Amino acid sequence: MLELRPNCEMCDKDLPPDATEARICSYECTFCADCVDSVLHNVCPNCAGGFVPRPIRPKIDRRKGVGLVHQPASLERRSLKYSLDDIAAQTAATKGIAPQDR
Repeated sequence: MLELRPNCEMCDKDLPPDATEARICSYECTFCADCVDSVLHNVCPNCAGGFVPRPIRPKIDRRKGVGLVHQPASLERRSLKYSLDDIAAQTAATKGIAPQDR
């Protein structure tokens, strides 16, 4: 089950569970669409993978015991551990390689 992290790890923008602009990599690193498109160029600064839109967990449990009420989003905020220069170098070296070929 996805953690549904509450913020963009780069700009700290709030990304509530129903945020359509949330993007995740295969490790659930979470960023806003603006950072993914304009700064990261679809390269995760943590793993160098690509991003996809984060799924939205149902607010209402349409199946008994399944939904935000029973599996709430994470409250733990995350932030990058890499410098902007390091991220820029990794992005520049990786953005020309398709995510499936990285």
